[in-house]
Amino acid sequence: MGRIFEVRKATMFARWDRMAKQFTRIGKEIVIAVKASGPDVATNPALRRCFQNAKSVGMPKDRVEAAIKRAMGKDTTNYEEIMYEGYAPHGVALLVEAATDNHVRTVANVKSHFNKGHGAMGNSGSVSFQFKKMGVFKLKPEGLDIEELELELIDFGLDELGESTDDEGNNIIVLRCAFVDFGKLQKALEDKSIIPISAELEWIPTTTVPVTDEQAEDVSKLIERLEQDEDVNKVFHNMG
Repeated sequence: MGRIFEVRKATMFARWDRMAKQFTRIGKEIVIAVKASGPDVATNPALRRCFQNAKSVGMPKDRVEAAIKRAMGKDTTNYEEIMYEGYAPHGVALLVEAATDNHVRTVANVKSHFNKGHGAMGNSGSVSFQFKKMGVFKLKPEGLDIEELELELIDFGLDELGESTDDEGNNIIVLRCAFVDFGKLQKALEDKSIIPISAELEWIPTTTVPVTDEQAEDVSKLIERLEQDEDVNKVFHNMG
């Protein structure tokens, strides 16, 4: 147990723009989760994850309920989850997760963002082999014995546990598990009445590319372009 290695997403959104983007992303995820497994959180771990994340970003309850109603309606938008791959300047690999109702529009926009950001969009598999998909839970440290928690969660799929800080500089505990163990670790935390700040499926790089501050700024500009696209949910990179 120690300080956990995190590759931070580079973003320059103002607070309210970032919040609006999060609300939109979670709303889409709720629609996808409900369409896939129904509106009952007791039998839908993906929907429970959405609810946790909605609460963590302060998403109003009425917006959550509206997203569920949309998902259950006959005329609701059908979102397709797609991942795009490519390289930013200076050899930094990017994975772009999108949820779209128009694949043709989204792929054209993402390709344009890569080109204008001096990157290059690649084929499926050209970048993803440099990452592994993991469940990532972030907890407030108050009231938790980290060493005891680590021992208790190993049998439920815990792969890594460490300390880190959030974007505001607050101390947090980060738990990681294999993708297949996400539901098991989520249930273990629920049984212990531990409510995560967030519970996400993320692409964690297996190796990183060292960059200078100037190079990092070039990469950040492309990531910002991608994150501002309405169809893009998340962008992951291996910038060290």
